Amino acid sequence: MGGGERTERIETGQDVPDAVIHGVPKAIRDKLAKLGITRDFDLILHLPLRYVDETHLYPIREAPLHHTVQVEGVVVQAEVRFRPRRQLVCLIEDATGSLYLRLIHFYPNQVKALQTGARVRLLGEIRQGFLGLEMVHPQFRVVKEAAPLKENLTPVYPTTAGLSQASLRALVAKALARADLADTLPEGVRRELELMEFSAAVRYLHEPPPDASLAGLEARDHPAWQRLKFDELLAQQLSMRRHAQLRRSRGAPVLNRQGELTARLRARLPFRLTAAQERVVAEIARDLAQPHPMHRLLQGDVGSGKTVVAALACAQAMDSGWQAAVMAPTEILAEQHYRKLADWFEPLGVRVAWLSASVSRKERAEWLRLIAQGEAPLAVGTHALFQEEVEFARLGLAVVDEQHRFGVAQRLALHNKGMNPHQLMMSATPIPRTLAMSYYADLDLSVIDELPPGRTPVLTKLVDESRRDEVIARIRAACREGRQAYWVCPLVEESEKLQLKAAQATYASLAASFPELRVGLVHGRMGVREKAEVMEAFKAGAIDLLVATTVIEVGVDVPNASLMVIEHAERMGLSQLHQLRGRVGRGAAASVCILLYQQPLSETARARLKIIYESADGFEIARQDLALRGPGEFLGARQSGLPMLRIADPTADEALMQAARDLAPRLLKRHPEAVERHLSRWLPQAEEYMKA
Repeated sequence: MGGGERTERIETGQDVPDAVIHGVPKAIRDKLAKLGITRDFDLILHLPLRYVDETHLYPIREAPLHHTVQVEGVVVQAEVRFRPRRQLVCLIEDATGSLYLRLIHFYPNQVKALQTGARVRLLGEIRQGFLGLEMVHPQFRVVKEAAPLKENLTPVYPTTAGLSQASLRALVAKALARADLADTLPEGVRRELELMEFSAAVRYLHEPPPDASLAGLEARDHPAWQRLKFDELLAQQLSMRRHAQLRRSRGAPVLNRQGELTARLRARLPFRLTAAQERVVAEIARDLAQPHPMHRLLQGDVGSGKTVVAALACAQAMDSGWQAAVMAPTEILAEQHYRKLADWFEPLGVRVAWLSASVSRKERAEWLRLIAQGEAPLAVGTHALFQEEVEFARLGLAVVDEQHRFGVAQRLALHNKGMNPHQLMMSATPIPRTLAMSYYADLDLSVIDELPPGRTPVLTKLVDESRRDEVIARIRAACREGRQAYWVCPLVEESEKLQLKAAQATYASLAASFPELRVGLVHGRMGVREKAEVMEAFKAGAIDLLVATTVIEVGVDVPNASLMVIEHAERMGLSQLHQLRGRVGRGAAASVCILLYQQPLSETARARLKIIYESADGFEIARQDLALRGPGEFLGARQSGLPMLRIADPTADEALMQAARDLAPRLLKRHPEAVERHLSRWLPQAEEYMKA
């Protein structure tokens, strides 16, 4: 259809033998690949964003304003005008009235097509303009009188540059004609669940009848949408459960001893474990004693005590004669783990290896030797732990903290250092129930749902940037009382584009404001050793006020720090704000987190600040964060290795997801051939998504 929308040729003289979508030139295949389309069935599952109605012609006088409508008329006047800017203006008339067609950007062929006397069909939004009723840049085409209308609503697909809607529609139509649309669900199961047939559902969504409700289609609550959502959720459940079955079929070290080391570690701890910690320790201990690999996610809010749970799991591995490794995504967090674990284990005679970018070549060589010979039964580090030259004598347990920050290949590389070692993944970002049901269906889940005694609640305050002087006075008062404080900035250097305060500029400003205080600076671009020295000085009380970027988000534990200021809090995500806030309130003193924000606030920013102000519960914050951001962004999907949902929404479609969860084990047991067909349709590369 016109308006400059050029139809691309999608035929070619010869098929490309190894192409999954045959008969399509490579240039178009490359564009399709950008949309995740590499085979015919990807085209069929590439569903419309919305629809337009080209099955109906409105008389111009009766066409509603501000709606996408189709009208037809004859060009009675056409001219290129130069005021206020160059534009093509045509007056279109039918038996009931007239409107103006305006093209601000146009080509010579469009001027030629829109000659006086031409009959044109327009699709666009009519509005009141300076000249009268007008359509600006509608789709249009020249037609003959009584030209037939479309028989179905017209789909509008997600696309990419250089791939027109007309081309996509033609490609989808050919795929529908070629593909096997037979149902993958056994007929009895489909009827039991009262689901539409697959073939009827996809045809309905790509070619809706003229009487279909546009509102119902675009709200995605039509039975055709329900069927496709269910199929996608079922594929996800089947894939993950099958992977879980595969893992259970593999042998793993049996770590069934909680012996002398475990007992001595418990005796050395300066605190008693909470009931929640004891519960998850027991869950993990049972898993480690099994002859198949543990694959467990340990969730706990900020400060809930996940590290000691991981330490007891490591002790069980070492009591059983195996090694353990603890991997963290950042130098600060990894070093925090190393210091804590070394403090607990080395007095018990356990050598704890430390591998990171800050370790010298000589130290690294010695640690590599001790790990390879089994003389260091516990190793802690960053991604340096899974480098090729690292060899473990007997790796039995791999602990991965903040696991969502590692790519699937990185987690797999650590896993491959042993013979199917048990895996314990930890996260301080609670996973809402709906996401856990969907994306972690193959994981066992342990939750620490209470905080240790002695943790003080953190009072959160929202303060406008205009009251900055009051905040500075509060910092001075807290530090004079012997307390320490954080001042968190989102960027290291000034950015005119974002207009955010930079850590370096803020540091200089605050150092000048507080000549009587010791002000420190830490950010991600500092050298590893320099960063560690600053953090150690802050922990030792040699720095009163620490200006920092979000590198302190996890892994920093300074009980004397009772005040935090977060600058430009409106720019940060909910989970990040909650993690930062968790750096205070770790001692006995009352703690405060001040969120400095700048007007004007967007609706999303206002909603985020309201949530973080009203709630200190990480699980409730995570649930609301999911509602604001959606699962892809919440999970860090681009590096998580998870097969992300394209059609279904685990929150909005919870009932469908529960039905898919219930059906998956039954299909795996009774209909394995249907499982194969379903997965090959929806997840042809399902093995790639196996979470390491």
